[in-house]
Amino acid sequence: MVTAGPPRPTGVPSRPQSARSGPGRRGPSAVRRTVPYLLIAPTVLALLAVLGYPLVDLVTLSFQDMTRRELFAGTPPPWAGLEQYRTIASDSFFWEVVGRTALFTAACAVVTMTAAMLVALLMRRVSPWVRLTMAGVLVTVWAMPVMVAASVFRWLVDADYGVVNWLLGRLPGLDFAKHNWFEDPWQGFAVIVAVVVWGALPFAAITLQAALTQVPQELEEAARVDGAEPRQVFRHITFPVIKPAFVMVATLTAIWNFGVFNQIWLMRTGQPEKEYYLLGVYSFIESFAVNRYSTGAAIAVITVLLLLVGAVVYVRQLVRMGEAE
Repeated sequence: MVTAGPPRPTGVPSRPQSARSGPGRRGPSAVRRTVPYLLIAPTVLALLAVLGYPLVDLVTLSFQDMTRRELFAGTPPPWAGLEQYRTIASDSFFWEVVGRTALFTAACAVVTMTAAMLVALLMRRVSPWVRLTMAGVLVTVWAMPVMVAASVFRWLVDADYGVVNWLLGRLPGLDFAKHNWFEDPWQGFAVIVAVVVWGALPFAAITLQAALTQVPQELEEAARVDGAEPRQVFRHITFPVIKPAFVMVATLTAIWNFGVFNQIWLMRTGQPEKEYYLLGVYSFIESFAVNRYSTGAAIAVITVLLLLVGAVVYVRQLVRMGEAE
């Protein structure tokens, strides 16, 4: 027996289905759009508190003329405007340091990415237990503090007891007894590049090895069957797949290398010669050794602006990778 419901009052229009379900759909959707911003808000606020204030203070200091008198007295320094930047722009040594920093960054990035690519390809071809051993060694190297790595390399190239001089001296026709690697800046920077690459290689190699696992092996096998050489397979099949990860790692490596300070400071025992100045070292020396605080701040601001160029490239690569997925 079917019982009919109460009759609907006449003259009252029925509510459309879309009108009943519309607000229900918009509510959860708005909440879902808001939740990610709420979750990331604490991190953004922490970054603004930790990094935002020092950055603003650094920029403000670069437009002032801070001396030890204002520092010790606690009085506000006089406003200098763009004077610090004019002084830096007219200094030929500053542009020499900029060029040296760019060359050093490029050398470290090229050597790091080349070595990392070779290590990643090797890890792809070895047996699983060898791959696991290599990964463990790389992680151990990555966990090594910079101070320890610099001390080891400084001992390796020591003029009196260095292993490198001893090994090279055993080769016929070479005399490296008491050879000072840091007397020539080119040789000294070669050692510093080795220290930087040593610390950056694990991250780059492990990341590229993970990217290589996404390369379809059937495509590579088909190319080999068609007669392609290993170089051609890598160029036309393997590298296009891992190119986004390669560019991302290369950009990060360049950004890190551009701001290198610890390796140079430690390898030169806290007293780097002017031939070893990079932007980070130059800014520190101007601020805390020469006590030209505002000039050092202006150099640091310029360094940050140059680093932002690399950061923009990195973010664009991340966006492209997200769109490709």
